[in-house]
This record gives sequence, C-alpha cells and structure tokens, in this order.
Amino acid sequence: MNKIKFLHEPHRSFSLSDVILGGQDGLVNVLGVILGVAAASGDARIVIAAGMAATFAESISMGAVAYTSTVAESEHYERELEREKWEIENRSEDEIEEVRQIYKKRGFEGKLLEDVVRQITSDKEVWLEVMMGEELKLEPVAKNQAIKSAVIVGISAFIGSLVPLFPFFIVNIGTGINVSLVLSAITLFLVGVYKAKVTVGKWYKSGMELTVIGIVSALFGYFVGLLFKAPVVP
Repeated sequence: MNKIKFLHEPHRSFSLSDVILGGQDGLVNVLGVILGVAAASGDARIVIAAGMAATFAESISMGAVAYTSTVAESEHYERELEREKWEIENRSEDEIEEVRQIYKKRGFEGKLLEDVVRQITSDKEVWLEVMMGEELKLEPVAKNQAIKSAVIVGISAFIGSLVPLFPFFIVNIGTGINVSLVLSAITLFLVGVYKAKVTVGKWYKSGMELTVIGIVSALFGYFVGLLFKAPVVP
C-alpha cells in the first residue's frame, strides 16, 4: 500500500501572508509617520526626510522580524517533533489512544475506527505525521526559508512605504496629505480585494477591513502631529 501523506511539504518559499504583512505594515506605519510630521512641521522636506528614514528602518525591521519568527517556528516544530518521536517510542499505548480519539471525534467507530488506528500506527512515519498535524496542528517550516521570507517581507514593506510618501515629491504639502491618504486607501483596498480572491471571503469586505484599519491607524499619527504643531514664526 502506498504511504499516506498527511502534511504538505514546507510551504514558506513564497507566502501571500508575507507580502501582505510587509506591504500593509510598511504603508500604514510610514503613512502615520509622514502625516504626523506634516501636521507638526508643515515642511515637505522634513516630511520626505522622515518618510525615507521610516521607510528604510521599517523595511529592515520587518525583514528581521520575519527572519527570526520563521526560525522560531522551525525550531518549535523540530522540538515538538522530537517530543512526539520519544512519546511514540516510550508511551506508545497512550499515543495509540490519542490517534483513536482523534478519529473517533471525526465520526469513525467500531471496526472501521480500529482499522484506521491500526493502519496509521503500523507506520511510525505516518503515525508521527498524524500526531504533528492532527493533534498539534503544526506544519513543517524549513529553516532555510527564513532568508527568503525576510527578503519578501522587507521588499514588500519598502514598496508599501513608498506609496504614501510618493505624493510629497511632486505636490505641495497640503495637497500631498490628501493625495497620500487617497492613494493609500486605494492601495489598501486593492490588497484586501486580492487577499479575498486568493483565499476566502467577500472581496469588498476584505478590502474595506484593510482600508479602515490602515487609515484609522495612520490618522492617529496625524492627530499626534497636530498636538505638537510647530508655532508659526512671524
């Protein structure tokens, strides 16, 4: 009989969540920074300087977080894998009962249930995969994908950060604030729509969720800037 595979191979080579995480975070954080600086200073040069500083800092920071979190996920999986291996070898009866309970909850019973349990526990590799995937709800994360994840998140954060900053290079600061908000809102909405198209959910709901969360978060930066608005020198 062919071996049953219960889990997918490591899937972190390219992740939509990495792109959305980096892009959305970069856009919202930099938008909040530049709106706050624009409200406080009224100087486009200072806005651009602050925005570029935030863009590079955000991109590097997000990439580093993606790297360390991917490594942590991989190490956590490996620790749990070793623990399950030990339990299968040293507490096999308990582990067999856990397999039985997993499939009993899924509606298996009687002889069919016992046949399933027997089939799974007859192959320790399949047994281990069932315990990792069905009991612990863990999937393997390849540690060598950490750099790729960091690069994807970092680049996405950099591109996302440039969206709200771009208008200040070509228009005055008053118009730049309005254009930046509109451009950021449109971008966030489109990202939400795309996320719904490739995953699940209603496209308009997903688009509005990202837009509202992003713009409301960024507006806090604007209001903070107003509190520290520089006085006008006569």
